[in-house]
Amino acid sequence: MDKHALFQKFVAFTSAMHQITNEMTKDVKIDAITPLQYKILEYLAVSPPVTLSDISECMHMSMPNTSRELKKLTDKQLCEKLADDKDKRKQYIRLSTAGEVMMHEAFRRVETRFDERIAKLSEEDLKEVEHALDVLHSKVFF
Repeated sequence: MDKHALFQKFVAFTSAMHQITNEMTKDVKIDAITPLQYKILEYLAVSPPVTLSDISECMHMSMPNTSRELKKLTDKQLCEKLADDKDKRKQYIRLSTAGEVMMHEAFRRVETRFDERIAKLSEEDLKEVEHALDVLHSKVFF
């Protein structure tokens, strides 16, 4: 196995994935939040609960900037902080009920675009795509 060639395919795949993600979410306009805040809410929707440092790392942001953006989202009642039961100094962040509703609507719109992209695939192709996603998730994106 040529691991360099495999890596090049991985780079091409992740680049295409970012491009498609941007296309599918670019005009999912949500009033009162910025694109960066949307990305934070999206992360919270798929990885709850997370810490401030988890968000900071994932978004490639400094801790002060992450904290500032989370304060804005908390003030808008889109996310909330929870203290760890064992260590009260540690806080987790998750979507609030209002944040869940907002992200459910955003994902519904993105799902419509996804459905359009896969509309012409056969049942066999859909199963193949699903299997490929499962393999990537379990072997690469764990």
